[in-house]
Amino acid sequence: MILLQVQQVARYFGADTLFENIQLEVQDTDRIALVGRNGAGKSTLLKMIAGEEEPDAGKIVKGKEITIGYLAQNTGLHSEKNIWDEMLEVFEQVLLMEEKLRQLEIALGDEQVLNNPALYEKTLATYDQLQHDYHASNGFGYEAEIRSVLHGFRFYEADYQKKVKELSGGQKTRLALAKLLLAKKDLLILDEPTNHLDIDTLAWLENYLTTYQGALLIVSHDRYFLDKVVTQVYEISRQKMTHFVGNYSKYLVQKAANLEQEWKEFEKQQTEIAKLEDFVNRNLVRASTTKRAQSRRKKLEKMERLDRPQGDEKSAHFMFQAEKSSGNVVLAVEDATIGYGQQALSSAIQLDIRKQEAIALVGPNGIGKSTLLKSITGELPFIKGSASLGANVAIGYYDQEQAHLVSNKSVLAELWDAHPTTPEKDIRSILGSFLFSGDDVEKLVSSLSGGEKARLALAKLAMDQDNFLILDEPTNHLDIDSKEVLENALIDYDGTILFVSHDRYFINRIATSIVELSEDGSKLYLGDYDYYLEKKLEEKELLELKLQEENKDQAPAQKNKVHHQINKEQQKLIRQLTRKIEGIEAELATVEADIEAAEVELTKPEIFGNHLLVQELNDTLSALNQRYEALMNDWEQYSMELESL
Repeated sequence: MILLQVQQVARYFGADTLFENIQLEVQDTDRIALVGRNGAGKSTLLKMIAGEEEPDAGKIVKGKEITIGYLAQNTGLHSEKNIWDEMLEVFEQVLLMEEKLRQLEIALGDEQVLNNPALYEKTLATYDQLQHDYHASNGFGYEAEIRSVLHGFRFYEADYQKKVKELSGGQKTRLALAKLLLAKKDLLILDEPTNHLDIDTLAWLENYLTTYQGALLIVSHDRYFLDKVVTQVYEISRQKMTHFVGNYSKYLVQKAANLEQEWKEFEKQQTEIAKLEDFVNRNLVRASTTKRAQSRRKKLEKMERLDRPQGDEKSAHFMFQAEKSSGNVVLAVEDATIGYGQQALSSAIQLDIRKQEAIALVGPNGIGKSTLLKSITGELPFIKGSASLGANVAIGYYDQEQAHLVSNKSVLAELWDAHPTTPEKDIRSILGSFLFSGDDVEKLVSSLSGGEKARLALAKLAMDQDNFLILDEPTNHLDIDSKEVLENALIDYDGTILFVSHDRYFINRIATSIVELSEDGSKLYLGDYDYYLEKKLEEKELLELKLQEENKDQAPAQKNKVHHQINKEQQKLIRQLTRKIEGIEAELATVEADIEAAEVELTKPEIFGNHLLVQELNDTLSALNQRYEALMNDWEQYSMELESL
């Protein structure tokens, strides 16, 4: 079923065109990515589709009953409520049904209703229908659903009573997305939904969206995320829209194939045109061949000439090159503890980085990845331990906050002051390769966008020619094309790299090894990000296998031998949670059967005449439903606790 159509839509700014003749169709199960350079108009088009802006030309046609959820870029919730009450707003109709059910249960026990068979049957029929609607609206599971989604976005039981207004900007954005997912709109429009999400949360969101019942329209610079979620790509480039079928990787392949085919057709036509023109020029004045020459000239005049394929738009082009080579040992960190003051974030950290390695540092938000980089560069002291550099190591540090850029300088001065002996034309040439040209170089740093500041910081890094690059979220604020340019430059770099990134596609292309940071220290995985995921899955399966073995009747000595590497307290907690969940599941099955039996009894004609039995059954059913809801809440809580171990 078609949910929405974008027909010949355009946006103009005076005489300038942002885009025009845009065509897009969304069906009820579509997963669509909207891609294009920064400034191509992606967010503007999303706002038009969401109804927040009107197009300058064309129209957007929507189904009358279609519901749309829209998450703008870096938009968070603004509310005086606590987190739990804010999420309950989504289920307002369910809560109203819940209250109405309680009222009907009281009415079914009232003497006046019991003594009036017609009124009783009418009330009972209303109750049955409302209970059916309540079931269909997930009335017995909505609280568990809220907990599940909040848990996915890293909000836990202890957070539920926190006021929304007291949360950070990133937390408010995550909460806005959580509320939008719970609302289950027909079409979700998400503008950069992966901002402020750590890798584990990204993985959870990907899994959630792949099973989402409605349609998705997404703008994201996270290529790994797009590969996992979308099945169609619409590209805005040079004011036009092009449609591709497949995920992001398939879109790249199709785009390259289309461009190659366009060149073949263009070159074939150019060859034909050259032959025709040559024949006309040589034979038009000769009496014997004039007619044939005139015929070919008419063919030339009627020919619909193909435009020269334009390929990609102007891209940054740069490289990183080390001025001098380092020794084989680049960095050693021994038994280090990092944090602020005496507040430790991670301890027992070990790093041994060798020449030309590219190490990705991963771990949950707040674990201290950026803190570790700052400690290595000397910006923050280690609480314990130390870092030592190898021979001839020169560090180039990219700070994700660009704190080292001077805000009151111009772009030109920012780079030239760092390299005063370099001629101005060379500085301008380097800035041009990072897409700063003409009057752009006179802009103040303070006026630059996030993407422009990122490119300027990378330009300074390239100019320094250090042999050990330490990069903290270098792909933040970059569009996809700039990310790919950066990736290619780092792949060709002859030095050593230590970096933090949430961009899993970027990690996969750059990293030779992964270091996972946790509260208990660091762990090395010798491979790219996909290899790291495989090893993590193997570790989880091994742990589950050991736990299954523990449940068998084994001698204590055998159990100790199998589980000597697993923390005893964690084993105990896992066993307790597993037993609780199994007990709850068994009781849930019983309660469900009892509810079904009671509902069947209430429909029997012989029950209608016995008011006492009806009242007794309604009381029983009410108690069973309450017990079912409580059990579901307990099951969800224990399951989440077990999952986090």
